[in-house]
Amino acid sequence: MNSSESSFLRPSSSLALSGKTVLVTRAAGQSSVFTQHLQRHGATVLEMPTLDIRPPSSWQPLDEAIALLDQFHWLILTSVNGVNGLFDRLAHHGRDRLPTTLKLAVVGQKTAQCLQQHGIQPDFIPPNYVADSLIDHFPEDRAQLKILFPRVESGGRDVLVRAFTEQGAQVTEVAAYESGCAPAIAPEIRAALLDGRVDVLTFASSKTVKCFAQLTQDLGSDRWDNVCIASIGPQTSTACQNYLGRVDLEAQDYTLDGLTEVIVTWSESLLGNGG
Repeated sequence: MNSSESSFLRPSSSLALSGKTVLVTRAAGQSSVFTQHLQRHGATVLEMPTLDIRPPSSWQPLDEAIALLDQFHWLILTSVNGVNGLFDRLAHHGRDRLPTTLKLAVVGQKTAQCLQQHGIQPDFIPPNYVADSLIDHFPEDRAQLKILFPRVESGGRDVLVRAFTEQGAQVTEVAAYESGCAPAIAPEIRAALLDGRVDVLTFASSKTVKCFAQLTQDLGSDRWDNVCIASIGPQTSTACQNYLGRVDLEAQDYTLDGLTEVIVTWSESLLGNGG
């Protein structure tokens, strides 16, 4: 299969998204599940990885935190990349377990599932899949807690760290990975965008919006006037407003399933109206 064929993943049946071409902008290696969700509903999927996930500029802060793991009360993980970065580094040091005294809080079911693949069940998952929900529903008094927060090196929100620190916790932030914009758009994807063959742009994080805007800035800001812009949640929607000028759909459930559902509902409404 050549690169052009692998980028255009076509449906096998006529369903709610039959005839619709959806652009997926997740990082390379992280788009397959979302692509499968969309294909099940009949979409033709174009994969345009806008993010490049890589190691942080230095492992030293994370290494130092790993050496002191038994001194922390809670470990907070807010992404699959954070889980993978932490456990890859634990393995580097010949460790495969966390201290039994360390409690784990995670944001999102995908993060929890990734953790469970390492044989660990999180102690707390907030009801909504955003950091704000973790702050609102955290099960312990924050005062005097020592919290380790492995996260992206740059570009992440500071709302969680700020809120917990203001409430008396001691939060240690360490870089477990870095994410940056992909270097370029594949020629066949650029051609599809230029030719107006994309019906829906999908975004699962604020950074994917920023990188998409950066990678397509030479195509013209009016290029998306007739394209539906779909967001996974409030922060991503804000980024869509800032970088693309609007957002048309926002998932009610801040997951890839929720994002798929809102796109399907939108497409069905068009069919019902003869669109």
